[in-house]
Amino acid sequence: MNQNRQPFPTSTMRGWSMSAAVGIVLLIMIAIFVVSNSVTTIEAGTRGVLKTFGEITGVLDEGLHFRTPFITSVTVVEVRTQRYESNSSAASRDLQTVTTQVVINYRPDASQVDRLVREIGVDYERRVVDPAIQEALKAATARFTAEELITRRPEVSDLILNILSERLTPRGVIVESVSITDFNFSPEFARAIEAKQVAEQDALRAARELERARIEAQQQVARAEAEAKARLEIARAEAESLRLLGEVVSPQLLQLRFIERWDGILPRLVSGDNGLLTMLSIPTDGMLGETPTAQPTPPNSEQPTGTTGGE
Repeated sequence: MNQNRQPFPTSTMRGWSMSAAVGIVLLIMIAIFVVSNSVTTIEAGTRGVLKTFGEITGVLDEGLHFRTPFITSVTVVEVRTQRYESNSSAASRDLQTVTTQVVINYRPDASQVDRLVREIGVDYERRVVDPAIQEALKAATARFTAEELITRRPEVSDLILNILSERLTPRGVIVESVSITDFNFSPEFARAIEAKQVAEQDALRAARELERARIEAQQQVARAEAEAKARLEIARAEAESLRLLGEVVSPQLLQLRFIERWDGILPRLVSGDNGLLTMLSIPTDGMLGETPTAQPTPPNSEQPTGTTGGE
């Protein structure tokens, strides 16, 4: 019996082994594909809008989530603050053409991303944000004159922000801030503004020079008044000094001052009732303690007036 049994073909065994290996590989690949489609990771700053057969059925927060493969899909929406730059040309209240450049910071409302995707889609920036900015710029520009757009820029920014918030907040978009980066006017109006600024600067410079001249004049007057007061005080002090000196001066004081300043030499001429009298020069050597006396000269003397005797 054993001799009549045919051996199992080796080639057949090898074919079955290859088929089994291919099947196992296919099963592994299908499993990996199914698992990868069953897991969804939502990055920070985003939200995932879950769709089942195209219908929005929920919103996925940040993190790892499992979902039914093949029948569900996830649309990722960024809810971080986004920057959008735009410019628009409009007429001001005084009919000047103004081109305004603005930068808008906005973000989708995280609690309304499902509604945003359902009603607008992921292309909401082109569909609703930019048209709202254009309308807000035109509406705000029309309320101000060209000059007021420059001098009242914070008010213009606030007005644009309010208009955008009224339009975009109900659509699920939150406007955080509006920054006006530039205003561009026609060349004629720019030259007119420059001329006005130059005139104002000249007027301010002239006013400052006039004020400086007025202050200098006041300073000169103040210095003159101070000098006059100083001279008056000096004169008063001198007058008071003379008055006090006159009260204390007496013949005895004058005689004392004369004696203190006398150098011991007698005068050669003295005045008297009959004119000048000649003083005799008497040597004091050997006559210590005696006081020389003046000898009057007779009026009819031949000695000429102004000469000294006893020489």
